[in-house]
Amino acid sequence: MRLTRYTDYSLRTLIYVGLREPGQSSIGEIARAYGISENHLTKVVHQLGRLGLIRTIRGRGGGLRLGMAPERIVIGQVVRQTEDDLALVECFASGACIITAPCRLKHALSEALGAFLAVLDGYTLADLLGGPESGEVARLLGIPSPEPEPAVL
Repeated sequence: MRLTRYTDYSLRTLIYVGLREPGQSSIGEIARAYGISENHLTKVVHQLGRLGLIRTIRGRGGGLRLGMAPERIVIGQVVRQTEDDLALVECFASGACIITAPCRLKHALSEALGAFLAVLDGYTLADLLGGPESGEVARLLGIPSPEPEPAVL
């Protein structure tokens, strides 16, 4: 199974924006952090916004924020929503292969795809943002550490 660049960018955008919460992100800073095209990323962000995964705030002081809690963003669902075509082989889409009807490969690949998506359904964005690695990921992306909360006396 290979995900498209579009889905890869979608997942990476969600990770970046999630790591910046509660602050805002911009398409430019995400593109620079990952070394990817701003134009391509604009299309990705537009779709993530339409899906409700990202909220775009316009105007001065605007930016990108998560559209919902990271615990509610299921990675398998993001993959389903951003992949154009999950047909692993030709017979999934058109049945054009001459052995499609009796072929057991189609069943095996369908089962494998189901297992792949089931594993991703077991993860949320919160899972990808948590753990001891999240600080290192943020550092590599140039995301500043959040300011510590002032002590209340």
